[in-house]
Amino acid sequence: MLLTDVIIGLQHGDEGKGKIAYNILKRGKYSYCIRFNGGPNAGHSIKDKEKNIDIVLHQVPCGVLFGITSIIGSGCVVDLLKLQTELEYLENKGFSDIRTHLYLAFNAHVIGRQHIMLDNDSIIGTTGSGIGPCYSDKYKRIGKRCIDFQKTIESMKLQLINPLSYFASLPSHVKYEVLCEGAQGFSLDIDWGDYPYCTSSSCIASCISTSGIPHKSIRCVYGCCKLYDTYVGNKPFQPKNNELLETLAEAGQEFGSTTGRKRQCNWLNMDSLKQAIFINGCTHVIANKCDIIEKSRAFVIDGKKFNTF
Repeated sequence: MLLTDVIIGLQHGDEGKGKIAYNILKRGKYSYCIRFNGGPNAGHSIKDKEKNIDIVLHQVPCGVLFGITSIIGSGCVVDLLKLQTELEYLENKGFSDIRTHLYLAFNAHVIGRQHIMLDNDSIIGTTGSGIGPCYSDKYKRIGKRCIDFQKTIESMKLQLINPLSYFASLPSHVKYEVLCEGAQGFSLDIDWGDYPYCTSSSCIASCISTSGIPHKSIRCVYGCCKLYDTYVGNKPFQPKNNELLETLAEAGQEFGSTTGRKRQCNWLNMDSLKQAIFINGCTHVIANKCDIIEKSRAFVIDGKKFNTF
């Protein structure tokens, strides 16, 4: 029996999903951890002062840090060169046995050099990771999947898996708890985001089914947000010459985990947040960076400035 919890972004990504995943996994109750969308365009920052951990994950699910069987799912796109670099980075950080716990879905699509060369859309302001062109080839049915690179993946000491067959074959009388870790967020979703200023994958909770997990197994959906909104890209998002928002960005150290680009800041969009909670069926909403509002020393409601001290 599968019991599935899902971590999802309710804004434009950068909501602190990596931190939430890490702390939920620390409970030690999960059998599996799955990344079910996106690719190396996502950055999940994790800090643990007690264990002196300060790392950023891009393609690798957070579960490997705890020795939990972790899967890069069928809905993801994979850059094998960057994955190798990320694994070496984690090994150098002291996680020496991560390859024994990491599996790749056989049908996850692989990002090639040609995809990265084509990913130069200066209008939208993508990360240049080849995500859009790779998904485009997937839906044109001309892409390459992990199974096509089996020898390369085996040389990386990783294993391929058919997630659907694997989970369907688990004995039904045994309880298996699964944590599904989403990338990006609702406002970047290919269908519900601000098109075309969005990502190329679906970012909502029901998409766990693309990785062989039935949606009926969902127990909890943890929706992550911040008390203000941020966005990395080229669309106009942050009002110009707004000193309060600049102060907020500085206090929150708002720079992209993957690109290092400065994040644009704006006030919390409650209408969008309500829609994100609705479509994802959130059972819990976790608000991050509440302290940043206080550190910025002021906030605004209906255009009026209020001091927090």
